[in-house]
Amino acid sequence: MNDFYTEEQKDIARWAKALGHPVRVYIIQLLSKQSCCYSGDLAEELPIARSTLSQHLKELKGSGLIQGKIRPPKIKYCLNKENWAKAKILFSNLLDI
Repeated sequence: MNDFYTEEQKDIARWAKALGHPVRVYIIQLLSKQSCCYSGDLAEELPIARSTLSQHLKELKGSGLIQGKIRPPKIKYCLNKENWAKAKILFSNLLDI
């Protein structure tokens, strides 16, 4: 059954799921306005618990929309520009209107 779906369909579904929460959309928009951001700075920006923020970052990173580099004691997050370029094309072609 997994062979029924194309890799592009799987990518769209994975990215759509990752964007399925307003906090994650906010994080993406924030990262798109700057080159990178540390997790501590995000925690100060958002009115949520650090553990909740960590889960949202984990979901976005797992989807490949963002990437993180550990710089003890912080983690630096940036958009994954390669995947965003692909996502822009796939989402714009999704409905093929």
